[in-house]
Amino acid sequence: MLTPRWLLLHALFVAAAIATGFLAWWQWDRAHEAGGSFQNLGYALQWPLFGVFTVCMWVWLIRMELRGGHDAPVAVPEPASEPETPAAEDARPRRRPLVPPPASSVDADEDPELAEYNRYLAELDRADRQG
Repeated sequence: MLTPRWLLLHALFVAAAIATGFLAWWQWDRAHEAGGSFQNLGYALQWPLFGVFTVCMWVWLIRMELRGGHDAPVAVPEPASEPETPAAEDARPRRRPLVPPPASSVDADEDPELAEYNRYLAELDRADRQG
């Protein structure tokens, strides 16, 4: 928690929390002046919420750092070799591919506008792959 990176983060969070307090106070005073409005009052109530969010984020980052959340290994379940029953196969979550399969082609007779659009996209893809 005392590395240069964390000292800078601590200073940033303290400055942000203090700034939200000053901004809330300023808007509160502004709301009670002759030219003040309900908008200023709304901001006066909103700035402390930003300050609370800042402090919560600060605490969350510190707890995550102390727990070592960024270095924790991710547990990947081993896939079962063979399901015992058909019901077990249905209960197992199915993995979806990262890239969806290509859609079936559309003939110009079915939908000429969609077929033209697909040709345009294919031309863009060819041009992108060439360079």
